[in-house]
Amino acid sequence: MAPESFAAALLDPRADPPSCGSERETLMGFLAYQRRTLAMKCAGLESAALATCAVPPSGLSLLGLVRHLSDVERFWIRTCLAGDPAPPLYWGTEGGDTDFDHAPADDRMVADSFLAWKEEMAFSDAALASRALGHSVSAGRHGMVSVRWILAHLIEEYSRHNGHADLLRECLDGAVGE
Repeated sequence: MAPESFAAALLDPRADPPSCGSERETLMGFLAYQRRTLAMKCAGLESAALATCAVPPSGLSLLGLVRHLSDVERFWIRTCLAGDPAPPLYWGTEGGDTDFDHAPADDRMVADSFLAWKEEMAFSDAALASRALGHSVSAGRHGMVSVRWILAHLIEEYSRHNGHADLLRECLDGAVGE
């Protein structure tokens, strides 16, 4: 028997990016598609499953990916693009990121992590809508980067990590799909 497909199990919440849209519409469409893909990979799982490191010895989990991508959006949009000195959401006192640290996940921590992700996405969308694609900002060791570059980088981050999410979800319950 073949594993259950996400498409069969859930109504696919994603909309295809516009095939003939403007550059901004296309980039934002691909970003939205990749964000919804991660949400879809996490859908229907209990807190413990979301926090499970399904491919030992890796510390990757679906919850860790959500937390990581929250901080990715926070750094590139809130810090670099908007100039807000807000610290990372998941950063340890010793100076390392803690997005993939796996304290036992309870429902509250999971809800807080997903809320933070949604808040960062909303902030990102508003900030991106108000800047020209050619607008450039300083991004630390990356030098000067354009809004266009930031958008392409966010799409790349989500796409890469959605590949991880595919494998994690399949290990957790056998569900597969785009």
